[in-house]
Amino acid sequence: MGSVIFSDFRALGLYRNHIPHVVRYHKKHREFYAVTAVGNCFHTYNVSNALPEDISYLATDRMLVYVANGRKVTAFARNKEVVHTYTGHGADVHLLLPFGDHVISVDRDNVVVVWDVESEEEYLQITFDKVSFEVSALMHPSTYLNKILFGSSQGGFQLWNVKSNKLLYTFPGWAVGVPVLQQVGWSIFILKAETELIHIFVVEELSAIHIVIFLAAGSPVGHIGLWDLEEKKLVCQMKDAHNTAVAGLTFLHGEPLLITNGADNSIQVSGGRLLRSCLAHCAPPTKVQHHGLNGHHILSAGQDGTLQSFSTVHERFNSLGHGSSNKKKSKKKSLRYDELKLPAITIFASEIARQSDWDSIVACHRGYLMTNTWNYQKGSMGAHRLEPQCFNKNRALNVHAMAVGITSCGNFVVVGLSSGHIDVYNMQSSMHRGQYGEDKAHKGPVRGVSVDGLNQLIISAGADKLVKIWKFKPRKRVENFKFLGVHITNELSCRLVSDCSLFLPFLTLSRKYLFLSDDTPQAFSPDGRWLITAAMDCTIRTWDLPSGCLVDCFLVDSAAVSLTMSPTGDFLASSHVDSLGIYLWSNNTLCSMVSLRPLPSDYEPTVIMLPGTYEEGEEEGDLNSEVIDYESPEQLDQQLVTLSLLPDSRWKNLLHLDIIKKRNKPKEPPKVPKAAPFFMHTIPGLIPQFAPSEGSKHHNLSSLFLPDDGPVGMLKEMGLSGIDAELRGLAPDMGGDVSVLQDFLKMMANMLNSKRDFDLAQAYLALFLKLHLRLITQEPELMEEAYRVSEKLEEMWTSMQTLFNQSLCLLSYTKSALL
Repeated sequence: MGSVIFSDFRALGLYRNHIPHVVRYHKKHREFYAVTAVGNCFHTYNVSNALPEDISYLATDRMLVYVANGRKVTAFARNKEVVHTYTGHGADVHLLLPFGDHVISVDRDNVVVVWDVESEEEYLQITFDKVSFEVSALMHPSTYLNKILFGSSQGGFQLWNVKSNKLLYTFPGWAVGVPVLQQVGWSIFILKAETELIHIFVVEELSAIHIVIFLAAGSPVGHIGLWDLEEKKLVCQMKDAHNTAVAGLTFLHGEPLLITNGADNSIQVSGGRLLRSCLAHCAPPTKVQHHGLNGHHILSAGQDGTLQSFSTVHERFNSLGHGSSNKKKSKKKSLRYDELKLPAITIFASEIARQSDWDSIVACHRGYLMTNTWNYQKGSMGAHRLEPQCFNKNRALNVHAMAVGITSCGNFVVVGLSSGHIDVYNMQSSMHRGQYGEDKAHKGPVRGVSVDGLNQLIISAGADKLVKIWKFKPRKRVENFKFLGVHITNELSCRLVSDCSLFLPFLTLSRKYLFLSDDTPQAFSPDGRWLITAAMDCTIRTWDLPSGCLVDCFLVDSAAVSLTMSPTGDFLASSHVDSLGIYLWSNNTLCSMVSLRPLPSDYEPTVIMLPGTYEEGEEEGDLNSEVIDYESPEQLDQQLVTLSLLPDSRWKNLLHLDIIKKRNKPKEPPKVPKAAPFFMHTIPGLIPQFAPSEGSKHHNLSSLFLPDDGPVGMLKEMGLSGIDAELRGLAPDMGGDVSVLQDFLKMMANMLNSKRDFDLAQAYLALFLKLHLRLITQEPELMEEAYRVSEKLEEMWTSMQTLFNQSLCLLSYTKSALL
C-alpha cells in the first residue's frame, strides 16, 4: 500500500534531455513544432501520454510522431492518441526513420526492421554483422527511390534497396564512426569528399564535432559553430550556447532560425542571436518554496546557482537568472560572466505584499556574508546587497548568512548569521535598522528566523539549542527556551502556527516521537496540523502533531532534499537528489474520504514512482479501497440526543412569528385587480381533473413512534406559517378537539423518548404551550399529559447539562494545564 494522503500529480521544470529533438511542420496550422523527449514522455509544447519506459529515440513525419521505448515503437497522433504499435524486436530500439508508408527501426542487436505503418506488419528484416558493420545512422537520399543509406560505427556506409532487399553499394568510409547522416542540397554532405570531411572534423575551436547538420555543428562542450560548406571553413561560433553537449540542431525550412537542445534541460531558438529559449534547472534544485497565497507559483533554487519560478497551473515558467556579485560589470562584453557568478543559493524568503513596488525575494548564498535581493516582477536580480556594518572591515572571520525572513508587510527583512548575529534591514532602501541582542542574539550560528503575521514577535533558533522570542520593534528579548540533547533544526522549525500561536520546536519536543537532523527537509500543512518530513532513506512521512502519531509514510526512488506545502493545502511539492524536476503530489483528503490511523511500529512502506510530466488519471484500485464506505445512521445510538438537519429558519422563529408578521405588514391593503382571472388547480394527467381544496388534516398523533413518519414528517416540510396554522387548528374552537391536543402531547413525549429531532421538539412544544396554555390548565387530561412531558423534558435536560459540564471542565483543563 502506498500513501493514503498524497498521490502523484505531475512534474515541473522538465523540458528536454539528451535525446535529439525533431521538428515537424503542420500544414493546416502552418506552424513548426519541436518534439523533445523527457523521460518516458515526449513534449510538443504540449504533453504526450506516459510510456512504460524512457524514450530512446524520436522521429516524425507529416502526420505522426514515432517513439522508440524499450523494444517497442509507438506512433502517436495529435501528441496523445496512440494509433499504432510495432512489436517484434529482440533488443531495445535506438534508431528510427519514417520512410513513405513505412517506418524503419534499428535495435541494439543490429537488426533493421521495415514496418508497414497502417497494417503494423513487418515488411522486411535485415540483420547486419555487429563486428564489421554496426548501424549507427541512417537516412533516405532525396530522389533515390526505395534507397536507404546506412552508416556504421566502424566508419563505412552501405546503400540498400529496401523494396528488393539488395545491397547496392558499399563505401569504405574512414576509421571514424558515423553518428549522423544529413543531406545538403542535392548531395550527401558526409560523402562529398573524404579530405574535406576530415578537415571539418578536426577544427580546434570546437575540439570535436558532436553533431553536424546543414551549416551548423554542435560540440560536446556546448558550443555551436556555423560553417560555409562551399568555402569549407568556420564562419562564426556561438560559445556556451548550452551547458552540456549539444544534442540536436535543426534549421527551420524557409526561415533563418536554428533550434537547438541539450542535456542541460533547455531548448533555444537562434537567428544569429538568441531569440527565444526555454530554460530550467540544469542541476538538481536544492530548495523549493511556494510564492504567494494561492499556491500557483513555486520558487526553486538549484545547484546551478539559478533561481527559477514555475507555475502549478500551466507550463509557464520564469527564470530569475543567476546571481552576480556585480550586476553592472557582468553585462559588459569584455568581462567574463563566470568570474562574477555567485555560488548556489542555500535559503531564500519571499513575500508578495509589496512585490510590485520593490524587491520581494531575499536569498543567502553559500559561504557569502551578503544577502541579495531579487525582483519577482522583473524576473531578475534586485538592486540591493544586504551586509552588516560590523563586518565591513573584517572579512577574515569567515562569517556568512544562514537564515532569512521577510515580514508579512514586505517592508523589512531579518537575516541570521553564522556568528550568532541577527540584523534587520529595510526592504525598500536596504538600510540597516538594527540588530537583536546586546552583542549577538545566539552564541552559535542562527538556524532560522521567523516573523509573525502582525510584525509583533520574532522567533529565532540557534545551534546553541536555544529558541528565543523577541519584540520586533524595540528588539528586546521576551522569552527563551533551551532544549537539552536536541539540536534545533533548520529554518522551518521556528515557523509560527497562527492558529494556535505556538512555535513548532516546542511542540516537536513535547511529542517525543520525532528526531530531526539539521538538514532534514520538512514542511507544515497550512493549518499546522501535519508535519511532513523526508529522510535520506527515501521515505516521506506525515506526522499528526495534535496526536503525536505517524499517519502516513511512503518511499520514493530518490531521497527528497526539499519539501513545501501549498498555502491552500492542495499540493505538496518536492525536489530530489540527482533530479532536475519539481514534483507535485496532490492531497487526497481534499477530494475524498481518507481514514488516517496511526501506523504500526513495524509498518513497511511501499515505493511510489515520482510523478511524470503527464497528468495521469487515477489508477484502478484506490489506495483507500480497504476503507469501507461508512454511512452514518439517522441516530448513532439510542442514548444520544440527535438534532434535526433542518435550517434554523424552519423552526427557530416560531415563537416570534406574530412579531415578524407585524413588522412585514404592508402599509397599504392589496388592491383587487379589475378583471382577475379565475384559476382552479388541476391534477397532472392525461384527463383534466380539478384538485380538491386542501385543509388542515389531523392525524392520529398518539400512534406516532417514528418522528420522520406521519405528522412530524408533515411538519418538517412546512414553513413557519404552516406550522403555526396547524397547531392553532388543534383547538376545539378551530375545528380540533381536546383528544387531539392530548395526542399532540403524547407525540412530544414520543419524540423526547426517541431522542431524535430534539431541537424541533423544543420549538413545537414551546409554540403549543404559547397557543393553548389556558386550555391545558382547564382540562385535567391535558394537565396530566403535560406533567408527564415536563418530567421527561427535565430528565433529559439534567442529563445533557451534566455532559456539558464535564466537557467544559475537560476543555478548560486542556487550555490551562502545562503540557
